[in-house]
Amino acid sequence: MNVSTESQPSGSFDFLKWGLVLIILAGAVAGNYIFGEESVLYRAIGVVVAIAVAGLIAMQTEKGRSAVIFAKESKTEIRKVVWPTRQEAIQTTAIVLVATLIMSIIMWGLDSVLFWVVGFITGLQV
Repeated sequence: MNVSTESQPSGSFDFLKWGLVLIILAGAVAGNYIFGEESVLYRAIGVVVAIAVAGLIAMQTEKGRSAVIFAKESKTEIRKVVWPTRQEAIQTTAIVLVATLIMSIIMWGLDSVLFWVVGFITGLQV
C-alpha cells in the first residue's frame, strides 16, 4: 500500500456512514425476524439488497476505499503466484497424509504406554 493512502485522515462523515451501515445491517436482521411469515425468497432478497446497500455505503468511507484498493492489489499479486502442478499437489498431499498417519501411530503408542504406566502405578485396571 502506498504511503499516501495510509496517511490520509478519515473523512468527517465516515462515523455517520459506518453508523448507517450498522443500522441497515441491524434492520436486515430485524426485518428478517419480523417478516418471518413471508416467503423465504423475499426475505433472502431483502437481506441481500440490504447487505449490498450497506457495502456500497461502506465503500464510500476511507477504510472502505482502502479495502477496495487492497482487494485490487491482492488480485494482482495472486496472478504472480506460481501454482503447483497437479503432480506436485498430489505428491505433497501424499506426504502430508503419510506423515499424519505416522504421527497418529506414534501418539497412539505413547498414549497406550502412558495409560499402562499410570494403571500400573495406581493399581487401577480399566
